[in-house]
Amino acid sequence: MSTTQSPRSDTRARIIDVALELFAEQGYEKTSLREIADRLGVTKAALYYHFKTKDDIVHGIVDSMAAPIDDTIAWGEGKPWSPELRDELVRRFAAGMFERAPLLRFFHDNQPALRESPAGLEFKARMMAMIRLVHGPDATFQDRLRATMALFSVNWALVLLKQDVEGAGRDGGDGVGGAEPKVATLAEAMDAALEVALENARRIEPSA
Repeated sequence: MSTTQSPRSDTRARIIDVALELFAEQGYEKTSLREIADRLGVTKAALYYHFKTKDDIVHGIVDSMAAPIDDTIAWGEGKPWSPELRDELVRRFAAGMFERAPLLRFFHDNQPALRESPAGLEFKARMMAMIRLVHGPDATFQDRLRATMALFSVNWALVLLKQDVEGAGRDGGDGVGGAEPKVATLAEAMDAALEVALENARRIEPSA
């Protein structure tokens, strides 16, 4: 079976990529459909054929960029909880998130506009499902918190990396002793995030 994308799916992917660029540059609320169409070099009517509103575009971003989370949830659901399952869930989540780093940066940079939007709520539901899989059944509040911290350490590693990259070379350092932080590579940030995530996850105790 051929895996070649159709022209329509290619165009949708281009629209999503351009929208992410503009959202990152000037924010979700300040970006118009007209600006997205102009950067793509198409008419607004052509853009409407694929996405009627900005919220539709955000739904497309969530659907395409959060696919690894859905795959990890589908893989883990129905399996009996074990430390091995817990660790593999965290590894799969971390790998998927680093492959889709623009999604997390987009949500972080546009939290006020997206917090209660349908797309934001869908992403929150995905994260809650992942957290439940990591901590397993009958978890204590502490273990639920550890599972949450494990997954969000991956998210925040990407945010921290973005801040370091954007701040590299600026005068004044990071405010601690006047020294600039060492900027990690994406691979180094991923390794650090996975290490910290597993440290938190491995403190989750199996239910009696």
